[in-house]
Amino acid sequence: METIVHVLRHGEVHNPRGILYGRLPGFGLSVTGRAQAGAVARSLADHDIALVIASPLQRAQETAEPIAGTHGLSVRTDENLIEAGNTFEGLRVSVGDGALRKPRHWWKLRDPFTPSWGEPYLQIAHRMLAAANKARVESAGREAVLVSHQLPVWTLRRFLQGQRLWHDPRSRQCGLASLTSLVYRGDTLVDIVYSEPAGGSDPTVHGA
Repeated sequence: METIVHVLRHGEVHNPRGILYGRLPGFGLSVTGRAQAGAVARSLADHDIALVIASPLQRAQETAEPIAGTHGLSVRTDENLIEAGNTFEGLRVSVGDGALRKPRHWWKLRDPFTPSWGEPYLQIAHRMLAAANKARVESAGREAVLVSHQLPVWTLRRFLQGQRLWHDPRSRQCGLASLTSLVYRGDTLVDIVYSEPAGGSDPTVHGA
């Protein structure tokens, strides 16, 4: 019996100030983000989707809505899919400007392995795995869509692939509205398939 859990990064966010918005409320999809969500919904229209579950944050809920609507489903919420906690939330963190230029913030960068500036990678991996496993059991023999955020999605993928969890953010393969699809035979993960049904995007966009 094959079950597929699609872990979807949300679409582009309206963020004119260019801050790391993290878990802050009020950050919804941009016009482009809504188009990306629609493109993903169309790409999954002929799939046997049993569940659509999203992070509680607005951008994830809005990305999930057209997918759920296509399949006559309601969007469920799972706190385990939420964005990673980050002490730089609400600040500009682009290289060369903003918070990273101020010495008072440098202490937060002392440990890139845990990391010291936010939620531990292992904690992220464990909560994302819990969400994926629950969805796999509930949608056995069918498919589920989980809408989350870049760092949680990428951390889950590295964990499942047996890779170290600390990494260079520039190396992430997790563009906006991309799918990281976990393919199971029974309870066994047999493949991880990455795709970008809404087109390619810069995976280093902050705050996503």
